[in-house]
Amino acid sequence: MAYEDERYPASFTLADYLISESRERGELLTPLKLQKLMYYSDAWHLALYDTEITVERFQAWVHGPVALSQYHRFKNFKWRPIDAEIECPDLPIEMVKHLDEVVDVFGSETAVALEIMTHKEQPWLDARGDLAEDEPCNNYISKEITKYFYRSVGN
Repeated sequence: MAYEDERYPASFTLADYLISESRERGELLTPLKLQKLMYYSDAWHLALYDTEITVERFQAWVHGPVALSQYHRFKNFKWRPIDAEIECPDLPIEMVKHLDEVVDVFGSETAVALEIMTHKEQPWLDARGDLAEDEPCNNYISKEITKYFYRSVGN
C-alpha cells in the first residue's frame, strides 16, 4: 500500500495481523470491519492489561471508531474486502493470544453488527456528545473512558 504513517507503526502491525488472521480463517476484511476489530483489540487490551496496543487514538465517526492511519491506508477499498498483499507480522505470543481472542469473539460478527455495538457503548457515545448518529464527527474517543468502560463490562 502506498500510504504510510510512521507515527503509528503499531496500528499498521495491528491491522496487518488482523487482516492476516482473518484470511487464515477464511474471511477477507472490509475496511469497516477492520476498524472495529482494531478498536476492540486496543480497547480490551487497555481494559485487561492496562496498556494500549497503539498510541493512535480512534475518532468517533458516523460508522463507529476509526484509526485515521488505517482509514487512509485502505480507503480505496471502500466497502469491498481488502485483498492487498499483507504479510503476517511476527508478534509476541501474548499479543497473538489476545488478538486471536478478539477475532474469536468479534470476528464472526458482520461489520454492521460491530458498528451497531460501538454505537451503544459509552466511549463512542461520550466522544460524540449531543451529535446525531448520522452527523460527521472527528472527536477522539478517550482511551481512559474506553479502559474503564470495557473493564466494567468484563467484570
